[in-house]
Amino acid sequence: METENLISIIQFCDHHNIEHTFIHNLNEHDLIELIMVNGDLYIHSDSVVKIEKMIRLHFELSINLEGIDVIVRLLDKVEALNEELEYTKNRLKSLVDLTTHFEG
Repeated sequence: METENLISIIQFCDHHNIEHTFIHNLNEHDLIELIMVNGDLYIHSDSVVKIEKMIRLHFELSINLEGIDVIVRLLDKVEALNEELEYTKNRLKSLVDLTTHFEG
Protein backbone atom coordinates (compact mmCIF):
# COMPACT_ATOMS: atom_id res chain seq x y z
CA MET A 1 0.00 0.00 0.00
CA GLU A 2 1.20 3.49 -0.83
CA THR A 3 2.05 5.68 2.19
CA GLU A 4 1.80 9.00 0.33
CA ASN A 5 -1.14 10.35 2.39
CA LEU A 6 -0.16 8.54 5.54
CA ILE A 7 1.79 9.77 8.55
CA SER A 8 3.76 7.43 10.75
CA ILE A 9 2.41 7.44 14.30
CA ILE A 10 6.02 7.44 15.51
CA GLN A 11 6.72 10.69 13.65
CA PHE A 12 3.35 12.16 14.65
CA CYS A 13 3.86 11.37 18.33
CA ASP A 14 7.43 12.65 18.30
CA HIS A 15 6.31 15.88 16.62
CA HIS A 16 3.50 16.41 19.17
CA ASN A 17 5.59 15.16 22.10
CA ILE A 18 3.00 12.57 23.14
CA GLU A 19 3.21 8.87 23.99
CA HIS A 20 2.32 6.34 21.30
CA THR A 21 -0.11 4.76 23.76
CA PHE A 22 -2.39 7.80 23.47
CA ILE A 23 -2.81 7.19 19.74
CA HIS A 24 -3.40 3.48 20.37
CA ASN A 25 -6.02 4.37 23.01
CA LEU A 26 -7.81 6.66 20.53
CA ASN A 27 -7.87 3.75 18.10
CA GLU A 28 -9.19 1.35 20.75
CA HIS A 29 -12.05 3.79 21.44
CA ASP A 30 -12.79 3.90 17.67
CA LEU A 31 -11.98 7.61 17.58
CA ILE A 32 -9.34 7.19 14.87
CA GLU A 33 -8.29 4.55 12.39
CA LEU A 34 -4.76 3.20 12.36
CA ILE A 35 -3.45 1.79 9.10
CA MET A 36 -0.76 -0.88 9.08
CA VAL A 37 1.69 -0.93 6.17
CA ASN A 38 4.65 -3.29 6.20
CA GLY A 39 4.39 -3.69 9.96
CA ASP A 40 4.35 0.07 10.67
CA LEU A 41 1.31 1.99 11.93
CA TYR A 42 0.10 5.14 10.22
CA ILE A 43 -2.73 7.65 10.41
CA HIS A 44 -4.27 9.21 7.34
CA SER A 45 -3.27 12.83 6.78
CA ASP A 46 -6.99 13.79 6.69
CA SER A 47 -7.21 12.78 10.37
CA VAL A 48 -4.48 15.10 11.66
CA VAL A 49 -6.71 18.07 12.55
CA LYS A 50 -9.20 15.83 14.34
CA ILE A 51 -6.43 14.08 16.29
CA GLU A 52 -4.82 17.40 17.24
CA LYS A 53 -8.17 18.54 18.67
CA MET A 54 -8.34 15.35 20.73
CA ILE A 55 -4.78 15.92 21.95
CA ARG A 56 -5.72 19.42 23.14
CA LEU A 57 -8.90 18.16 24.82
CA HIS A 58 -6.95 15.50 26.68
CA PHE A 59 -3.71 17.23 27.59
CA GLU A 60 -4.80 20.85 27.96
CA LEU A 61 -8.29 20.33 29.40
CA SER A 62 -7.69 16.97 31.14
CA ILE A 63 -10.66 15.32 29.44
CA ASN A 64 -10.54 11.53 29.55
CA LEU A 65 -11.04 9.33 26.49
CA GLU A 66 -14.70 8.69 27.27
CA GLY A 67 -15.30 12.45 27.44
CA ILE A 68 -13.41 12.98 24.19
CA ASP A 69 -15.58 10.29 22.59
CA VAL A 70 -18.76 12.12 23.64
CA ILE A 71 -17.43 15.51 22.51
CA VAL A 72 -16.26 14.23 19.12
CA ARG A 73 -19.57 12.49 18.44
CA LEU A 74 -21.54 15.60 19.43
CA LEU A 75 -19.35 17.82 17.24
CA ASP A 76 -19.85 15.40 14.33
CA LYS A 77 -23.60 15.55 14.87
CA VAL A 78 -23.57 19.36 15.01
CA GLU A 79 -21.58 19.45 11.76
CA ALA A 80 -24.05 17.08 10.08
CA LEU A 81 -27.00 19.18 11.28
CA ASN A 82 -25.34 22.35 10.01
CA GLU A 83 -24.84 20.75 6.60
CA GLU A 84 -28.47 19.65 6.56
CA LEU A 85 -29.61 23.13 7.56
CA GLU A 86 -27.51 24.72 4.81
CA TYR A 87 -28.95 22.29 2.25
CA THR A 88 -32.49 23.07 3.44
CA LYS A 89 -31.88 26.83 3.30
CA ASN A 90 -30.53 26.56 -0.25
CA ARG A 91 -33.46 24.38 -1.31
CA LEU A 92 -35.95 26.81 0.23
CA LYS A 93 -34.24 29.74 -1.46
CA SER A 94 -34.48 27.93 -4.81
CA LEU A 95 -38.19 27.29 -4.27
CA VAL A 96 -38.82 30.91 -3.29
CA ASP A 97 -36.89 32.13 -6.35
CA LEU A 98 -38.87 29.75 -8.57
CA THR A 99 -42.19 30.92 -7.08
CA THR A 100 -41.18 34.56 -7.51
CA HIS A 101 -40.24 33.90 -11.13
CA PHE A 102 -43.66 32.45 -11.97
CA GLU A 103 -45.57 35.14 -10.05
CA GLY A 104 -43.72 37.99 -11.73
